[in-house]
Amino acid sequence: MPTTSLPRVALSRRGLPGNPAATLAPHAEVLEWPHERPPGPAELRELAADCDGLMCWIGDRIDAELLAGAPRLRVVGLASAGYDAVDLAAVRAAGVVVTNVPGVLHETTADLAFALMLMARRRLGAAVDAMRAGGWTDNRMDGFLGLDVTGATLGIVGFGQIGQAVARRAQGFGMRVIHHGGRSSGAGLSRRVDLDDLLQTADVVTLHVPLTDETRGLIGARELALMKPTATLINTARGGIVDEAALADALRAGRLHSAGLDVMTDEPRRDPADPLFGVPNLVVLPHVGSATEATRARMTDHAARNIIAVLSGGPALTPVPGTVTARRPAAGATSGPG
Repeated sequence: MPTTSLPRVALSRRGLPGNPAATLAPHAEVLEWPHERPPGPAELRELAADCDGLMCWIGDRIDAELLAGAPRLRVVGLASAGYDAVDLAAVRAAGVVVTNVPGVLHETTADLAFALMLMARRRLGAAVDAMRAGGWTDNRMDGFLGLDVTGATLGIVGFGQIGQAVARRAQGFGMRVIHHGGRSSGAGLSRRVDLDDLLQTADVVTLHVPLTDETRGLIGARELALMKPTATLINTARGGIVDEAALADALRAGRLHSAGLDVMTDEPRRDPADPLFGVPNLVVLPHVGSATEATRARMTDHAARNIIAVLSGGPALTPVPGTVTARRPAAGATSGPG
């Protein structure tokens, strides 16, 4: 049980950028997960059991079982924009406020999407691997020939903050931009089309939609077959949006030129012999879309301020859409922060 009159907040990771523990310290007793590895589901439930607030990271499952074992819990602050690991029905039923960090990481993630485009389309990963293996024996005219990004047609699936940030960068590359989804008609950056038209037309397709029941498996064998054999697929959104087996088949068969993934199903992927890592013309990164010092610090700071706002009796700064914005009464809780 808490040893002070302050509410207790648990952090599901140690050594977070931006030092959110210091931000929270004047307002809460802070309990930090002590290990370098992330907590497993049972360990996360134990960590949250006697807490009023919980700061989480990608992969931390917030479900009915965790909520049932944490009767004091009033707020979960996600240090991420995505919230696909949250059981939204369960948190609504429990009356727990869940927050995320929109408007913080879109520029950094858009940078990474373009980095993947360049790596995949220009075959830069293969060139680096060959050089490290002693394969740079001469300057061949036909060595590591890739395809141009400049002047290509870019198809953006999901035209929210990240998608629009990608479209702005595309202007500097002289790209023609089309998009599918989102509320914006294009804002002078892009032209809206249906998904099949986008897949058939674009030289580069980049995904920027959340993972939902509607988007899970959005890009499968049928959709990949619509794309040009000279096209590139980029995914910096969530792994479940792309059928990885179908993508690997398309790349191996030469039906698709290249792809770049910053996200995969079943993250993290720990096995160096993972078959996905050996797929030709596929660049794979370990979910680093928002991984700059400044952006990750802003993410944890925003999550901490969301938690403080709710524990202080106010509304969340950025509650997850479709969840409650008012905290439930804390069972046996001590008084909130002053």
